[in-house]
Amino acid sequence: MSSLFEDKTEFEYQPLADKMRPTSLDDFYGQDAIVGENSPIRLMIENDKITSMILWGPPGVGKTTLAKIIANKTNSSFHELSAVTSGIKEIKELIEISKFNKANNKKTIVFVDEIHRFNKTQQDAFLPYVENGDIILIGATTENPSFEVNSALLSRSKVYVLKSLSNEDLLKVLKRAIEKEYKNVSIDESSLLIISSYAGGDARTALNTLENVINLTKEIKGKKKITKEYLEKILQSKTFLYDKNGEEHYNLISALHKSMRNSDPDAAVYYLARMLESGENPLYIARRLVRFASEDIGLANKEALTQALNAYNAAHYLGMPECNVNLTQAVVYLSVSPKSNALYVAYESVKEDAIKTMEEKVPLHLRNATTKLDKSLGYGSGYIYAHDTEAKIAKMDCLPPSLKGKKYYHPTTSGQEKNIKEVLINIEKIKNSLK
Repeated sequence: MSSLFEDKTEFEYQPLADKMRPTSLDDFYGQDAIVGENSPIRLMIENDKITSMILWGPPGVGKTTLAKIIANKTNSSFHELSAVTSGIKEIKELIEISKFNKANNKKTIVFVDEIHRFNKTQQDAFLPYVENGDIILIGATTENPSFEVNSALLSRSKVYVLKSLSNEDLLKVLKRAIEKEYKNVSIDESSLLIISSYAGGDARTALNTLENVINLTKEIKGKKKITKEYLEKILQSKTFLYDKNGEEHYNLISALHKSMRNSDPDAAVYYLARMLESGENPLYIARRLVRFASEDIGLANKEALTQALNAYNAAHYLGMPECNVNLTQAVVYLSVSPKSNALYVAYESVKEDAIKTMEEKVPLHLRNATTKLDKSLGYGSGYIYAHDTEAKIAKMDCLPPSLKGKKYYHPTTSGQEKNIKEVLINIEKIKNSLK
């Protein structure tokens, strides 16, 4: 006899995003480069030759879904781990399961969400079992795996990059949801495009938004009608329909950058808030601050880059809304710092010469003479070891002959860079005094 509690699962709530999770590649939109016709992953599935891989991309683009499709289509045992809640104990338990599966000619796919959050020891625990084929590891990460995944594990996996979904792809996702789940809902394509734009390439956000809007819409005579005007009202404000790929996106980041450059913290914080409250990815803003710290401040204040990097880390670990004050701290600090674009100018000017002289060889005296042949060819001949000199400076040209005497870095007198300017003047005097 079944109990009330056993029957209750029938009525449990399932989010629309889960209901609409694709179960085949035909419904998996936006990633044709890796799952389209004759693409790498599709061919692996068709030939049942799955290898370990890292799926790298922003949230809501289908990393978990793709892993589940791979497991289902290859008749594999699928096990999911979260790097946030799992540890060595859970990994060892899965290894034992995989050994049993292997003995019974069945593959074991271990999907690790947010694999970048696993520490080195946890990542290393997979290595021998990936190597001997006990498990097929599929890791998902929103961070660059070159920096966040151990090189040993990375070398045994293929990295596939998943991109943010286009508005057209999200439109397909939303239309599919309406057709399958909401026969009584009337919503025009322009309204669906607004939701697509609002989602910023994230299918999960798009579906969650659609579900919320439908739930808030009153049913009249068995129908729910959603218009563009009603949708904008539901979403509270047009600022929440901010298009992360549109013109206003670039206008606002430009305004933030130029306000900080002009040492105007009030305007800078205003544009920061405009972006954050419109749903901009805080990590995008943080990356722009890191660039600004070197492009517009540089060595005039050496701590600027540290502040910007710390703000990025805080945004990464906290996310919104908590990281808004961390970004505010960095924006204000960068705004009031002394400014110098000397590093930016130095690179832009040297870049032109570097491109023009690509074929020019490194001067012989700067080359390492690692073999007898190198020495016989004059490698290292004439090189002066600066530490052997009294001033720790040698009178030696390091640029190619065609660029001899060129100066690219011209420090300003702003902030700490004034001291660097004086140091360079002194170095030049010492070099001129040497024979």
